[in-house]
Amino acid sequence: MPKDASLRQHVLSLLNGGNAHADFESVVQDFPVELQGKTPKGAEHSPWQLLEHLRIVQWDILEFSRNPKHKSPDFPEGYWPGAAAPPDPKAWDHSVDAFTKDLKALCDLVAGESTDLFAKIPHGDGQTVLREALLAADHTAYHLGQMVLVRRLLGAWE
Repeated sequence: MPKDASLRQHVLSLLNGGNAHADFESVVQDFPVELQGKTPKGAEHSPWQLLEHLRIVQWDILEFSRNPKHKSPDFPEGYWPGAAAPPDPKAWDHSVDAFTKDLKALCDLVAGESTDLFAKIPHGDGQTVLREALLAADHTAYHLGQMVLVRRLLGAWE
């Protein structure tokens, strides 16, 4: 068993949520369609904006980690959707599915024994896969916490 197997398991647990953090599926499932584009008083973003931001950032981190030709979106505008509401009734589910697919790919990258978690990403400026995975997990946990608060403010969280 590789020496870093325990570390990989801890990072995977962090990426998948739970433990001390809400997990993605629990936060986004059964989200009332009529509330997806609402920004409650005191909040900066709608649930749709938070979901899309999570999807875009995770996708960017994943692609940066594995694709030397990847170009990140312009910051900050490229990391947020332009509208508060989903563009169509299927957009929420498409975004959830894309986030879930990319999360699996990121977890596969971290879990792969051929991935050196500590090696500098050749096309980066010092980043490692470990650093990128921890960044993704931290970013996701932060914004899922925001989404739970927004759901509470909208009356859609028990």
